[in-house]
Amino acid sequence: MKLSASFLLITSALTFSAFAQADRLEDIQKQGYITVGTTGDYTPFSHYDGKEFTGYDIDVAKYFAKEMGVEVKFVQTTWKNLVPDLKSDKYDIAMGGITRRTSRQMAADISQGYMTFGKCFLVAKGKTAAFDTLAEVNRPEVRVGVNIGGTNEKFADQYLPNATLVRFENNLDVPKAVASGKVDVMITETPEALYYQVTDDKLEASRADNPFTKSQFGYLIPAGEQRLLNTVNFMMDEMKLKGIDDQIMKENHLQ
Repeated sequence: MKLSASFLLITSALTFSAFAQADRLEDIQKQGYITVGTTGDYTPFSHYDGKEFTGYDIDVAKYFAKEMGVEVKFVQTTWKNLVPDLKSDKYDIAMGGITRRTSRQMAADISQGYMTFGKCFLVAKGKTAAFDTLAEVNRPEVRVGVNIGGTNEKFADQYLPNATLVRFENNLDVPKAVASGKVDVMITETPEALYYQVTDDKLEASRADNPFTKSQFGYLIPAGEQRLLNTVNFMMDEMKLKGIDDQIMKENHLQ
């Protein structure tokens, strides 16, 4: 049986209308809360102590929710499942020290960047001279700690193929391993390294003043949710304009 042209046009129009009406921002407003996916293992951006989430991006998420007139609900995820969980609608936005990179942009949408940083090392106090270059670390006898599924692991796999890589499910366990001597070096970013240097007298940042890479952090949003992305970028601009981002950074030892 042949379908008439008019029937096909009507069906196409209805299908297009259904897609056009799909709007996550509208859904967030109707349900009265926004769900935020975060790992909880990347201090000072996202830390979970078993009871509550704290950190810079946790405070930003609360600010976003207040501006939108809704509550915020946090959903714990892992670096390995960060994008898959976003695609599975387990949360509306992913936050917590997430590096902007092309592969993530191709899988989702990424907000504007909010902090420039680079890869560096976290080492035991007094060991910066011994672990200051890739060549010094890229040796079999050097134990390098990385969190599974993040950009730290990718960096180590690419630039430190000869080192002994020790992989951790929880990023919070890596600084502890450095402090206790279980690993020699942690691959991290400048904000995290400097945070631990200030808060733990057993640890020190190496190459924080001259990192190996340059990147920015951003927030992940499901692909195609343009209104939500625009709103997030707008709120980030407002934070900069009013100095709210600086205030939150100071409260989380980032300045």
